[in-house]
Amino acid sequence: MHALYVLIPILGIMVIAYRYYSAFLAARVMSLDDSRRTPAHTKYDGHNYYPTSRWVLFGHHFAAITGAGPLLGPVLAAQFGFAPGLIWLVAGVCLAGAVHDMIALWASSRRGGRSLAEIVRSEIGTTAGTTAAVAILFMLVIALAGLGLAVVNALAESAWGTFTIGATIPLAVLMGFYMFKWRPGHVREATIFGVFAMIFCVIAGEWVANSSWGSAFVLSHKQLTVALAVYGFAASVLPVWMLLTPRDYLSTFMKIGTIGALVIGVIIVNPVLQAPAFSQFVGGGGPIIPGPLFPFVFITIACGAISGFHALIATGTTPKMLDKESDIRPIGYGAMLCEGMVGVMALIAATALHPGDYYAINTAPAVFQTLGLSTVNLADLQTQVGENVVGRPGGAVSLAVGMADIFSRLPGMRGLMAYWYHFAIMFEALFILTTIDAGTRVGRFLIQEFGGRVYQPFARADSVPASIAATTLIVLAWAYFIWTGDISSIWPMFGIANQLIGSVALAVGTTILINSGRARYAWVTLLPLSFLSVTTLTAGFLSVRNTYWPEAVGLDPAFHVRGYVNSICTSLLMVCVVIILISAARRWLAVLSGRTPMMELTESVG
Repeated sequence: MHALYVLIPILGIMVIAYRYYSAFLAARVMSLDDSRRTPAHTKYDGHNYYPTSRWVLFGHHFAAITGAGPLLGPVLAAQFGFAPGLIWLVAGVCLAGAVHDMIALWASSRRGGRSLAEIVRSEIGTTAGTTAAVAILFMLVIALAGLGLAVVNALAESAWGTFTIGATIPLAVLMGFYMFKWRPGHVREATIFGVFAMIFCVIAGEWVANSSWGSAFVLSHKQLTVALAVYGFAASVLPVWMLLTPRDYLSTFMKIGTIGALVIGVIIVNPVLQAPAFSQFVGGGGPIIPGPLFPFVFITIACGAISGFHALIATGTTPKMLDKESDIRPIGYGAMLCEGMVGVMALIAATALHPGDYYAINTAPAVFQTLGLSTVNLADLQTQVGENVVGRPGGAVSLAVGMADIFSRLPGMRGLMAYWYHFAIMFEALFILTTIDAGTRVGRFLIQEFGGRVYQPFARADSVPASIAATTLIVLAWAYFIWTGDISSIWPMFGIANQLIGSVALAVGTTILINSGRARYAWVTLLPLSFLSVTTLTAGFLSVRNTYWPEAVGLDPAFHVRGYVNSICTSLLMVCVVIILISAARRWLAVLSGRTPMMELTESVG
């Protein structure tokens, strides 16, 4: 099947979903009202609470939520064929993921910019709130460590990538001062300058890498870990307008620009999807994902369709910068649709490769030999990119090869595949890095809120000592795992943990709708909650039973520790989420039966 036959209908479905379903959510379900002052105004401090224009905040939010998931998840899920991934990406993002993000942002805005854990505490109960805080913080550390490890692995020993990514940091600071201090309101001027400067950084990266200065930007794994920790600390502690917001805003142009260019490239080139609609591995036993299509395709794709990590951003940094409530629709629903399109394009780029080439890249050579497949175009592709891409599992390399192949087939682009391949690798690293900075800040807020229960001043967002202490704790936690590499032993838990947090956010959304007298609309969150919780808990159970626990008690002692850690942590996280879901259901019944009064969302009214 040609890619154009699936891309055009998908674009049409997403446009219709935004035009009508998001409008229904905004007007009927959430009753968005611009006369209601947002936390950015009622709690303005010039540091964390800062009113930000719609499109600048859209840039921050999209950059913060769009990490490795929508790029790598669909690529790995291509093992099941192109149909399951495309169906879930479109249905999931329109009916679940975008709803999840939008309602989380709305809930936090109406609750004074509170975090997800604090909203659980106020809406469902103290026990559920404490359980949620532990589960969310645990998932966040795993996510940041895993994403950070992906960045470090992508940039290690790469002068081009390190220079380009590093150059965007001082550029973002300059843009921040220009947009918010020197010429407030003149976003267009800063945008034009920033976009051209960023393009120059990308082009200059190749020149720097081949110059005598190149060795200065060739950093080892541990050097990059330190540099990443310093950056994460600065992005969390400095005022949002100085580094976090302008850098994410700037990165969004590259992200959306590249995906937009890939959409145009697919339309022009119209590659054939070489993968079958449904592969022979839908029943399990695949070389990349050993489990069956249900439930593992939903866990593998994860962020491209729905992601619990998004709720942490939508109840973390974004609501504190929301200028008016009507901005919730394009930022909450619209940004998630864009991420869904990222996942669609990643899946198309991966399935446009011949299956033999796809598996040769994403499996170890010994495993590939057992599949009975042979490569078709891989030798030529490898020569053109100038890198060894065989036996490079994880999805990043096969995605970069697929993207580079499509771009190089455009008119006038033949012979530039090596450039496009390295650009794609750097593009993937940039996607992940903008999630690290916002995620670290969210982790800081969570630790401050949690610590504030013991010592109240610690919870103040404008407290410099508290923010430094909390940021240090969260950075040390994820940087330790990157430094030691131990995150590789618990990375498989990320997909399960991420979707379980998504279930918590949808449970909170359902509770808020019932608590505030909107029970007739609770189906918009209850239906995706039911599907997501069942699939994710099933995946967690199967992972522990079939993979983690056999490793823990198996004959190979090298896997014993990893097996025990994965088994215990996954089980505890599942128990935490079940406690929250049961507590939420009890709250729903209490309110609907009249035993507990409703609560209107009025905290942020000014």
